Amino acid sequence: MKLRIATYNIHKGVSAFGRKARIHGLKEAISLLDADLVFLQEVQGQHDYHAENHTRWPEMGQDAFIAGDTHEVAYGMNAVYEHGHHGNALLSRFSISSSFNHDVSDHAYEQRGILHVVIRVANIDVHCFVIHLGLFATSRRRQVQALIKEIQSNLPADAPLIIAGDFNDWSKGLSQILYQELGVREAFDGERSQSASLLSLSGMRGLIPQARFKHAHTFPVEMPCLCLDRVYLRGFQVEQAKVLRGSPWTTLSDHLPILVTLDFSSAIAAARRVDVAAV
Repeated sequence: MKLRIATYNIHKGVSAFGRKARIHGLKEAISLLDADLVFLQEVQGQHDYHAENHTRWPEMGQDAFIAGDTHEVAYGMNAVYEHGHHGNALLSRFSISSSFNHDVSDHAYEQRGILHVVIRVANIDVHCFVIHLGLFATSRRRQVQALIKEIQSNLPADAPLIIAGDFNDWSKGLSQILYQELGVREAFDGERSQSASLLSLSGMRGLIPQARFKHAHTFPVEMPCLCLDRVYLRGFQVEQAKVLRGSPWTTLSDHLPILVTLDFSSAIAAARRVDVAAV
């Protein structure tokens, strides 16, 4: 079974300083990806000023507007202000079993959340986490520790995971922690990421040089040189991972989106073997 997933920071559907609405172009471009799961950050749930100043501004939240009638949607409201709010969202072609937004705000100047959505794929629970971490390194480390604690405390050790979004981690320092603690791999790391997962499962620490992580460059859109956007996986095989460059992406946000094709067949086959053995 194949899955197509995308992650994208949409910059609240507007250009710099909100001068130009881009939300309709974003909806069209995202729909053309034909993705089963779309992990979105900086999603405007409400903005009264933009609604007044931009013609054709959607009456509904950007999450529901982009999802249309093809995807179910879960929205996690993070930043709240007098004229509106924004946060993270997951768009899913699969049934959403549950969703919960974890408040991981680290100080008064940044409201951050991690959206945990459980979807059903071939009768298997897949745990999706939509991420947009803080701008300060100490905040990001604490936020990742909160994510790890949630997963280790409340999920089965072999539960399929997709952790995707904007990590704001230009040093790549968070990958070491995630690889070792959760046994995940990043979509662009290929064979090296699988080795990292094996190391984590054997309890070994500190053996993966950060410089060898092959994360994709997605920011800034004009000259992408920072690896801010990531897709970490457990229980999936990566068939293809790519950054979407060129038109129309260079005119829609300050980040470039990532599109990943996954093979979920092994996990489905293993689950069926367990079911047969239990009969």
